[in-house]
Amino acid sequence: MEEFLSSCRRAVQVNSGEAGSGFHVVLGNEACDVDSMVCALTYAYFLSKTVQSEMLAVPLLNIRQSDLVLRSDNVFLLRQIGLSPDLLLFRDQLDLRALQRAGRLRLTLVDHNVLPSSDRNLEGAVVEVIDHHLLERASSPSCPVTVETVGSCATLVTERIIQKAPEILDQQVAQLLYAAVVLDCVNMAPSAGKVTPKDAEFVTVLESRFPALPPRGALFQNLNHAKFDVSGLNTEQMLLKDMKSVSGRLIIAVSVLYIQLQDFLQRAELEAELSAFSLKFGFDLLLLMTISFTESKEPIRELAVFSHSTTCREEVSLYLEQACNPALNLCPISSPHPHISAYQQGNSLASRKKLLPIIKDCLKERDADGCVGDGRLGDVEEEEESQVPPTPMNSLVDGCPLDDGLPHISAQDLEDKFNKMADRGGD
Repeated sequence: MEEFLSSCRRAVQVNSGEAGSGFHVVLGNEACDVDSMVCALTYAYFLSKTVQSEMLAVPLLNIRQSDLVLRSDNVFLLRQIGLSPDLLLFRDQLDLRALQRAGRLRLTLVDHNVLPSSDRNLEGAVVEVIDHHLLERASSPSCPVTVETVGSCATLVTERIIQKAPEILDQQVAQLLYAAVVLDCVNMAPSAGKVTPKDAEFVTVLESRFPALPPRGALFQNLNHAKFDVSGLNTEQMLLKDMKSVSGRLIIAVSVLYIQLQDFLQRAELEAELSAFSLKFGFDLLLLMTISFTESKEPIRELAVFSHSTTCREEVSLYLEQACNPALNLCPISSPHPHISAYQQGNSLASRKKLLPIIKDCLKERDADGCVGDGRLGDVEEEEESQVPPTPMNSLVDGCPLDDGLPHISAQDLEDKFNKMADRGGD
């Protein structure tokens, strides 16, 4: 794997201009979690060993290099298997649009099946998709689509490798795949609601072929601890660490926070920081889904809704309270902040992946009627314009935007923003 990644970096340095050979880029999603990173690395490695082409297969992490610090579990896994982060290629190191214009780009999507709106001009380069999320694109002869609702996309990549080229599996590649599946499937615990029979099958296959893999429980605990380690992160960094967004007339960020909600709500100047974040990145509302675990490793989920627009906050909150596909079973809890509604989430199995379609349906109803309905549109087909845009990126290593303190943002600034939105028909 090291030799492969080194050759990719050399090729990009030499041939990333307008001339030269092309690249078959394997691109993970914009969250760049462990599953997405592992699938990009291992599937590109698989293509390099099995496909004869003038185009070099290259794994590309769909974040800036400076944002890797936010993916603490990714960094931990790379260190554990002996791969230097310096070997990796990041989105800000390869100009995909220039390659597309020059006709030198093929694109395989892993761990997502549609491109965000900012990358729509790359659609013509997509030649394959492997994913485990809700299917939002049709298969075609020029772009085969493999989408199965398994717990981890790495399960599907493992299956492909074992079926087509089992000889390329070594301890390092196996451990990457194994770690992604164990982490995504919450240590293969059925009670967490993530693991499927196929996930369990290929974890067992990897364990039988590579008995030196670390014990499943210890691996999960170490990765989980690293993933939830937010020590040293400020509020903006915590929100960006695991964030996706959806948009209609409202633009909503959905962040997963690895902390108990009451601890987060006690952070000093929290409302000012959430206001600054919303204004900086153009969000009308923030949905904060916290996750922690009991002593028996059962997930605890809580939800907070922040917006300076009372109408917006109350409408979205009511929609979530009444959602039934799935029901979130929200129970209001005390919030010390007037612009934050807080809930215990009784359905602890409803992860963000289950929440996002509810939010998309909420925005569809709101865009159609000018107000939010009762949250019972879970079976409505997804529309093309309801795609998940990319997570906004910023440098969190050199010159963090908050290093000089928060900008002054008055309540009047925020109210003016929402009044303008209302004039456009948003409220």
